[in-house]
Amino acid sequence: MNNIRPMPSTQELYDEASLWIVKMDKGLSADEQTALQEWMQADQAHYDILMEMTQLWDKMDAMSRLSDLFVKPKPAAPQWPLVSALAASVLFALSVAIWAIIGGNSPESGDNIYRTAIGEQSTVILSDGSQITLNTNTKVQVKYTARARLLQLSNGELHVRVAKDPARPLSVMVGDQVVQAVGTEFNIEITDQQKIELVVTEGKVKVNVRRDPQKTLAQADDQQPDLTLPENAVTVVVAGEQVVLSGKGVEVTPDEITEVSADDIKVKLSWRQGNLIFRGESLEEAVKEIGRYTSVEFVFMNEDLKKMRVAGLFKAGDVEGLLATLRENFDIVSQKDGNGKVLLSAD
Repeated sequence: MNNIRPMPSTQELYDEASLWIVKMDKGLSADEQTALQEWMQADQAHYDILMEMTQLWDKMDAMSRLSDLFVKPKPAAPQWPLVSALAASVLFALSVAIWAIIGGNSPESGDNIYRTAIGEQSTVILSDGSQITLNTNTKVQVKYTARARLLQLSNGELHVRVAKDPARPLSVMVGDQVVQAVGTEFNIEITDQQKIELVVTEGKVKVNVRRDPQKTLAQADDQQPDLTLPENAVTVVVAGEQVVLSGKGVEVTPDEITEVSADDIKVKLSWRQGNLIFRGESLEEAVKEIGRYTSVEFVFMNEDLKKMRVAGLFKAGDVEGLLATLRENFDIVSQKDGNGKVLLSAD
C-alpha cells in the first residue's frame, strides 16, 4: 500500500484560496468558518497564499472577515500588487472560479429597453431563454417577432448567450453592422473610437452590413422581419475568433478576422465577474479602461507615468484600491481637485 500523499501544487493552492474568497463574498456559515480555520492552520502556505490573494484583489472586506476568525492575523507580505506573468496565469484560474459573481443592479426596462449606468452590470433572461449581460454604461433595445429576434445595441458592451431557435435567428444590430446567430455565445462592444469589437466564444455568427440601416426596430413585424443581413456576401466568425467592424457601412472580409486565445478571452470577459485584468498594459491604457467604470477623470501630471507597465486583477470601479496600489508600490501619489478629477504624479 502506498501511504505517500502527494503535496498539492502551488496552482491548486491558489485555486483553493480563490474559492475561499468566493465563499467569503457570499458569507461563511459556522461550519464553513470552522473549515476555513482548519484549512489555514493545516499548512503555513495555505495562510500565506490566502493572504496574498486578498491583497491581490484588494479585498479589504475579505481581510476584515479573516481578522474576525483569527485573533492575531499574520500580516501578509506585499507581494504581487501589480503582478508579473506568474501571477497573471493564476488570475486566469481565479476568473473561472468566480464565474457566478456579477456586480451591478437589476436593469431598468421600459418598452423592452435595458440599460446600465456607469459602473453597473446587469444580466437579463429574455423571453426565449436567451441571456444578455450588459457591461457598464450600456443600452440595448429588444424586439421579438414570430420570425426574428432583434437586439439593437446603442452604446456599451454586451455578452449574448443565445437560446437555440433555428427558425428565428437572433440578430444584434450596431450602427450599420449586424451580427446574426442561431445558438451561440459572443461578446460585442462599441469602443471609444466607435469601432465594433466582436469576440465569438461558442458556435459561429454571421456578420455584415445591414440591408436597410435606416429601418428601426419599431418597423420590424412578421411581414418585414428582416432588418438585418443581406442574402449574400456574409462573413462567418467562429468560436475563438474576433473581428473589429467599422460601424460605417463597410463590409468586413475574412482577412480581417483574427484568432484569440482562450486566455485572452478570459481576460476580455473578466468584466462579467466585476473584474479587470491587466497583463503588461501601460498605466495610461489601464487607467483608461478603469475609467469606463467610474465618473472619476484621471489626469497624468507626468507624461512618463503613462508608460509604466502594469499587470494584475482589480475590481471594476475600485478607484481607491487602484490609487492605494499605485501609492504603496510605485510612489505615485494622487490628489483630488474637487471637480471629479484625480491628479496623478510621481512622489
